[in-house]
Amino acid sequence: MYSVSYCAAVHGIEGCMIQVEADISEGLPGFSLVGFLSSEVKEARERVQIGMKNAGFSFPPKKITINLSPADIRKGGTGYDLAIAVSVLTAFGYFPQEFIKNIVFIGELSLEGKVQAVHGVLPRVYTAYENGMKYCVVPAENVQEAGIVKGIGVVGISSLSELVSMLGEEELPTGAPSFEAGKGRTEEMLDFKDVNGQKTVRRAIEVSVAGMHNLLMIGPPGSGKTMLAKRIPGIMPELSFEEQMEISKIYSVAGMLSEEQPFVSRRPFREPHHTVTQTALAGGGRQPKPGEVSLANGGVLFLDELAEFQRQTVEVLRQPLEDGYVTVSRMDGNYRYPAKCQLVAAMNPCRCGFYPDRKRCRCTSFQIKGYLNRISQPMLDRMDICAETVPLTYQDFQKQSNNAGNEPSSIIRERVAKAQKIQDRRYQKEAIFHNAQLTPSLLEKYCVLEKEAQEYLEEAFYKLEFSARAYHKILKVSRTIADLAGEDKIRQRHIAEAVCYRMLDKKYWGSEGE
Repeated sequence: MYSVSYCAAVHGIEGCMIQVEADISEGLPGFSLVGFLSSEVKEARERVQIGMKNAGFSFPPKKITINLSPADIRKGGTGYDLAIAVSVLTAFGYFPQEFIKNIVFIGELSLEGKVQAVHGVLPRVYTAYENGMKYCVVPAENVQEAGIVKGIGVVGISSLSELVSMLGEEELPTGAPSFEAGKGRTEEMLDFKDVNGQKTVRRAIEVSVAGMHNLLMIGPPGSGKTMLAKRIPGIMPELSFEEQMEISKIYSVAGMLSEEQPFVSRRPFREPHHTVTQTALAGGGRQPKPGEVSLANGGVLFLDELAEFQRQTVEVLRQPLEDGYVTVSRMDGNYRYPAKCQLVAAMNPCRCGFYPDRKRCRCTSFQIKGYLNRISQPMLDRMDICAETVPLTYQDFQKQSNNAGNEPSSIIRERVAKAQKIQDRRYQKEAIFHNAQLTPSLLEKYCVLEKEAQEYLEEAFYKLEFSARAYHKILKVSRTIADLAGEDKIRQRHIAEAVCYRMLDKKYWGSEGE
């Protein structure tokens, strides 16, 4: 007796269809699983056998062989239990093969015969939809997450016996609630109108978000660096449905979706502590999972107190920041996770935090240099914009009672959205979306400078000894500044502002290459 049911595996954040074949034959009674399985999948043998028994299903002792195909794809997790149980029951004749030919089964089986929630349901259901399956049976706790995918019937069950009673029906009872994309904006968000002073940094943040440029804020403690960073998602444009789906897949694989939050509809803001490990930051582990840089995909990765992070830990971000994804290599294959986020970092200029104010700073030159040199030059080069926060004056605090002069996030977001729409139209035939992603060849095509701007940039290049990467960063940032001004050509004032955003590099770290 032979039968086959269907499930799905997760590889990175994408799914892959899996056939669960069951063969019942004469011979020494046994229950064997094959197909390149992890230890938790091999343990399904006990869970499925006892779960079916306690659910009221009995069958004569036979030799049962289960194959999860294709056999060259590593299967991990506990989401295959339900498909294995259904395949075995079909092979023993509890219902015909025709009943399950267009259904994908996802779920973990308890020893009591209950169906329990699993991680990574969203990419699995989406894979089932792409492969033309009609229904997807999932644990009741995962129904809202699975229901995000339109075009496939989602059935939520709580037990194996409940599923078997349904399979005889011509149409399975689907009841996944509908989800309205973008409704996350109804929640209260931090607003820039609460920030007093720091006009220069506010402008730098607006430019960085408009072109998705990496940003470094440096200044004394208590000057508002963290406060500013936490308000950045509030000036980012709304996520498109495609972006929401990609981010939600990442969170689904990481096990961070719930019945209360089955979908990610707002820009992520991730703020890992400076004690974070390389694996937690970039992703990986014995069973690969996305790291903080992937969880921040489409949003902001904020590294507060950048100089306190382990240098080797921060260095793992160099490749993801350039390529927009993280590749985790293992013996059983490569796992790719998106990492298209905006890096925002904040740090003090020295250990005490008050340099270059020598009236308050007591650090020696050697201590200051040692503290700043915790950030490598290659990593510093990847920060498109450097902005300095200054201590607030008494007059700045007096504006707190009447902050009408502080521009709210909604107005800033309108300007940012307008600039990004310009970029969408400009790059609609290219494989990029923002100015920060411009390649050297595209820079020549889209960054057209006026004669005065060319002369100014040439003078700055030689005088300030910019590296090739710094030169390209200035062009990208000036392109964004011109977009915010609604101008096609890059003018001298745009270049001048972009150069100013590299001056802190010189002020604190000296000339590039030191």
